[in-house]
Amino acid sequence: MNPDDKPFIPSENYLVKMNDRRTSPKPLQASSRSAIRPFLAMDVLADANQLEAQGRRVIHMEVGQPTARTPRAVLEAARAGLSGRPIVYTEAMGTELLRGRIAAHYSERYGIELDPERVAVTTGSSAGFTLAFLAAFNPGDRVAVATPGYPAYRNILQALGLEVVEIALTPNTGPNITPGQLEETHAASRLAGLLVASPANPTGSMLTPSELSALLNVSEELGIRFISDEIYHGLVYGGVAETALRFSNEAIVINSFSKYYCMAGWRVGWMVMPADLTRPIERLAQNLYLSPPDLSQRAALGAFDSVDELDGIKAGYAQSRSLLLDRLPRLGFGDLYPVDGAFYVYASVASLSNDSTDFAKQMLQQAGVAATPGLDFDLSRGAGTIRFSFSGTPTEVAEAVERMEAWLR
Repeated sequence: MNPDDKPFIPSENYLVKMNDRRTSPKPLQASSRSAIRPFLAMDVLADANQLEAQGRRVIHMEVGQPTARTPRAVLEAARAGLSGRPIVYTEAMGTELLRGRIAAHYSERYGIELDPERVAVTTGSSAGFTLAFLAAFNPGDRVAVATPGYPAYRNILQALGLEVVEIALTPNTGPNITPGQLEETHAASRLAGLLVASPANPTGSMLTPSELSALLNVSEELGIRFISDEIYHGLVYGGVAETALRFSNEAIVINSFSKYYCMAGWRVGWMVMPADLTRPIERLAQNLYLSPPDLSQRAALGAFDSVDELDGIKAGYAQSRSLLLDRLPRLGFGDLYPVDGAFYVYASVASLSNDSTDFAKQMLQQAGVAATPGLDFDLSRGAGTIRFSFSGTPTEVAEAVERMEAWLR
């Protein structure tokens, strides 16, 4: 070592300054955008799975996830896809083949001719909502949703910096948003968007074609972007589930292979966009997702050829629906919505408990029946309500009713 290269000996002041630097910055924290409410249905599912891991048998009525086997044609298309070319990135908006098949579906089911260029395949409907919200609205915009309603609407909107405007619904005032309610809400403070689900989660209620048309007309007159959640089309027990595309080319329509088509875990859905949003949504999809899952897209081609098989599964849902609408009121669950479609019953627990979260926990632990407390769907009134999913088999639903009856005695 060079004699002039003296070893560095830190002074006391230097050490104090270095320690201050280490301790003075504020602790790193999660962003305010992540401070959204949990999805309680998924929390209940996690608790139920833990019980099953301990050897308990649980009847799952907490999540809207079909337990029926994925249709044969879908599995065959997936097997063929695995034996073909490599699984790769596809176009950000989905393969030309699947987009064309989805467009053909609108012709077959609704008699509507649709340009495949207006179709985007998405990573489940969840990605569709994120893309729609980002493309259609600016931070701070006000978007109206129904309450009770699907919690992820509210949570995604909030995470993206949008203001959620809740329009409260009750069985007495009507299970769906009306044009009058929309006009009144817009007059109080301007809305940029309206999101409507028909059939709806958690209530199962459905807009008639004339009601949907009237709501769309008012939205367009007021300059409000209309988003139609149609993921439960195909699961209807009375009436007609009409698509918003019947009445407007400006509506954004979200759909999915998860529910009617029994492909929940494949994570593939689709959206239909107005022409002015096709390129904005494509740019967002390129950067946020690259592309939807290739294998799932290949498999989904078989879904539209599985109607007979899927309608047989739906017949089982109808059987479970009838059982629940008959038996739940006798067990003390009240104020049931009409359940026109989907596979949910939303009910009051007021005669049984004043805390549906605690009620659901006790029912899971003591009766082995998992259901979702109403606070997931309604922050102001949800402590008095609960949602039952009947997406399982009729045998499972019947067993759940027997377990609840024995538990509530």
